Amino acid sequence: MAFELLDRVHKELSITGHAFYEGILSISEVVNRKVEIIRLHWQASSLLQRIDDVTARVGRLIAVQVSDRLHSRLQSDSIVYAVDEALTDARARVHELKRSLLQVDAQIRELKLEAIHQDLLLLHHDLTVRSAGIERLTVVREAEAAGRPLSAIPQPLVLYVATILRGPFLLAPTSDLVLRPGDIVIAIGPQGELDQLTHWLTGQRPLTPALTRSPQVVGTPT
Repeated sequence: MAFELLDRVHKELSITGHAFYEGILSISEVVNRKVEIIRLHWQASSLLQRIDDVTARVGRLIAVQVSDRLHSRLQSDSIVYAVDEALTDARARVHELKRSLLQVDAQIRELKLEAIHQDLLLLHHDLTVRSAGIERLTVVREAEAAGRPLSAIPQPLVLYVATILRGPFLLAPTSDLVLRPGDIVIAIGPQGELDQLTHWLTGQRPLTPALTRSPQVVGTPT
């Protein structure tokens, strides 16, 4: 009995230690990702400053050349050549800096997507353990919701409509907002009520307990 107890305690400590180690790794990954994002933002800011410096130098050169032309008898061809050479060099330099800026921007977006993915996994877990969920639902033309205000959501539902996406716009979910076909509704709430909202917005039949119950065996009464 004593050996079994010790073995059980050892296993539980091993599991706890492993979970603690995984937690530390997860936290370190989050911190490293945020530090890398800050570093890339600083790099992007530096590139933008260098682009501004290049354009400022070209502007000063043009101003000096024009000023010299007004105060001297220099040939206009020499001024045009100097300005054209400066513009060509600046254009190449700015193009190179913008290409580097696009690469940094792509790295920032990738890191932010990783962070968002991690946050969504945590959100999904938090909602699942509470029998809730988050849904992205598109209003269908033939559905009951099309052409009706948001206040017409079947009652009583305690779910929360977070936002509505319409084309490039992010709309606040006010009660008088009329839903249109193609609108994307982001909703959070109990899974059963999300099923009812899905039926209202898309016309799809909700998953009811009656559909998931095991069929009963019908027998002859004794």
